[in-house]
Amino acid sequence: MAKGKKDKLRVAFIGAGGIAGAHMRYYKEMEDVEMVAASDVMAASVQSRCEEYEIPEAYTDYKKMLKQVKPDAVSVCTPNGLHAPCTVAALNAGAHVMVEKPLAMNANEGQKMLDAAKKNRKKLVIGFQHRYEPRTQFIKKAVDNGDLGKIIYGRVQALRRRGIPNWGVFGRKDLQGGGPLIDIGVHVLETTHYVMGSPKPVAASGSIYTYLGNKKSNVVSMWPNWDHKSYTVEDLAVGQIRFENGATINIEASFAAHIAKEEWNFTLMGEKGGATWDPPGLFTDANDHMVSVKPDWLPTGAAADAFSRKMRNFVDHVHHGKETMAPGEHGLMVQKMLDGIYESAAKGREVRIK
Repeated sequence: MAKGKKDKLRVAFIGAGGIAGAHMRYYKEMEDVEMVAASDVMAASVQSRCEEYEIPEAYTDYKKMLKQVKPDAVSVCTPNGLHAPCTVAALNAGAHVMVEKPLAMNANEGQKMLDAAKKNRKKLVIGFQHRYEPRTQFIKKAVDNGDLGKIIYGRVQALRRRGIPNWGVFGRKDLQGGGPLIDIGVHVLETTHYVMGSPKPVAASGSIYTYLGNKKSNVVSMWPNWDHKSYTVEDLAVGQIRFENGATINIEASFAAHIAKEEWNFTLMGEKGGATWDPPGLFTDANDHMVSVKPDWLPTGAAADAFSRKMRNFVDHVHHGKETMAPGEHGLMVQKMLDGIYESAAKGREVRIK
């Protein structure tokens, strides 16, 4: 460790493309963080990122990086299929880990990640940024204060009309685990689950449909010319989760669907009141009338940057001993919900979540 820098958290990266750039950008702004190395199978990509963010060591072998650099913490920013092996390797090497969503390809992999964190006495945090948003915290506080009473139902929507990614491996089930449900549905699902108090899921039912992504299309869209030949994930997923406390969540997630507009939202219904995330508002009864409550002001700009808050919370958690808002255990519960919907779709019936 360099002289004069013992007070800094030494962070390395496994995966230097895509979302890693956001991690690097926010770490660079933190005075208590030193970015020490990055690895990626694409040599040109990792070298470019290291030059851009002044990271001294670039590797194409993450295991070699972990052994030689011995970082305090690692950001895992790989495709979903590599989350588990890279995270377990980093934990076994003595590093705390922030892994991007979803936790893994499935809950079995996720459990191995949590087991490795426990065995090595290291912290595992899942990259769920939307729970850090001001809108989320506004509703979360109302739920925690009992303003909505017992939450009995949540409606989750992560819907694109025509938004199939034309980069990366988002259309590859073997590398991603699924399509819009595991890629974008997970964001709104985890936020809703968090606001509800993270109840234990016990059963799932669902259906998935592929009808556009695996065909060539000339329709004008924001991301045209995706690789339809390698497209093996769903276009649309719908599902229902039942929880131990009697509550229910319904979810809809799509890369491509014939709908009027895109939706990125959740709605809660409780015994005393309800809420919606976009626009943020509460709905209840007062003075013998139905009333709606909306915040007159929420933080905006840098103060509302959920990704920044996510990264700051990770550093505060592993370096300064503060509580995390996104523990790996939450990631595992969400993973079990995703697994349950996919399993139900394959079997054509409701399945139990163990």
